[in-house]
Amino acid sequence: MPLGPVALILAAGASTRLGGRPKALLPISGEPAIARLVRISREEGFVPRVVVGLHSTAIRGALPSPLPDIVENAEWARGRTGSIQKGLEAVADDTTILLWPVDHPFVQAMTLRRLRTVAEHDAMGVWFIPTFDGFGGHPVLLKPAVLSRLKELDPAESLRTLLPRFGPQVVRVPVEDLGVRANVDTEGDYVRFQPLHPAGEGPP
Repeated sequence: MPLGPVALILAAGASTRLGGRPKALLPISGEPAIARLVRISREEGFVPRVVVGLHSTAIRGALPSPLPDIVENAEWARGRTGSIQKGLEAVADDTTILLWPVDHPFVQAMTLRRLRTVAEHDAMGVWFIPTFDGFGGHPVLLKPAVLSRLKELDPAESLRTLLPRFGPQVVRVPVEDLGVRANVDTEGDYVRFQPLHPAGEGPP
């Protein structure tokens, strides 16, 4: 069972608006998006755990060594919340979770660092959302208090439906990282966000 904070990397979807091309395999600064997310998670002190679905074989082949924990979600089509729930099955109840969807592949390492630092110093907050220019994005950091509620949701129900239950315990964390808002759904999105590649970043 993973120890410490876990980065739950969600890569189980069909990428239909990208023509079926797996978002997890899009090259970001010379490495597949999924490899970048796993690498940065490790560098920032998170234990990566990857949830795969339709494109599991191809994604497995793109993961860096040492391989992270990989979770198969055969019911990926039921919704992202179902993939989150599947990914949590072998995670301890007292674990802090970073939820990082692979459709936000341009997020910078400093954002993970900022979220973790704020969470460690905020005794009341349980749900930490990065914001850029006043708008929230991904990844989000969840403390254990959120997880039991999350597990009760229908797999097709949006995680956002839980936000009102936590009220002032939801903390918005300003970051200087447009990547938190850069949702890559289409080829046009991918091309448009290319300038967000951090200068000089690439696979080690």
